[in-house]
Amino acid sequence: MNRTRKAVLVRPQGGTKSEINVTPLVDVVLVLLIIFMVVTPLLEKDLAVRIPTLEKVETTVDVPPEQIVVRVETSGVLEINGQETAPSEYVAALAKRLTPRASVDRVVFVTPEDEAPYRKLVEALDGARQAGAETLGMTADAKDAGATPAAP
Repeated sequence: MNRTRKAVLVRPQGGTKSEINVTPLVDVVLVLLIIFMVVTPLLEKDLAVRIPTLEKVETTVDVPPEQIVVRVETSGVLEINGQETAPSEYVAALAKRLTPRASVDRVVFVTPEDEAPYRKLVEALDGARQAGAETLGMTADAKDAGATPAAP
């Protein structure tokens, strides 16, 4: 009994696939898109903010005579320690007060009113630098410190 064996080669029907099957990916992305489209209008868009209530405090602020405070009024007028100063004389008036001081003591505080023009505030700060101020500070308006905020 002589049986011959034949070799049978098994070949795959097609070649190997080198591309990714994106159908499941597209399905997942579409489901997520639908979920976000449904949920987004339901989200609350307001931010809850709690504003602390202000207490009216009676304080008197005594500015030492050696301290320089520049106040920028709503009308754009500049005051140096309560004395109204013309814009053309502002730098010279500040320089006159700052020159006799040591460089570490050349400190100028600027206090703008709430409705003061921004341009005037920048001019006050730039003028203080030109006059020789080494340190600039911003302070809150002392007149409105105890006022209550307006209701929204």
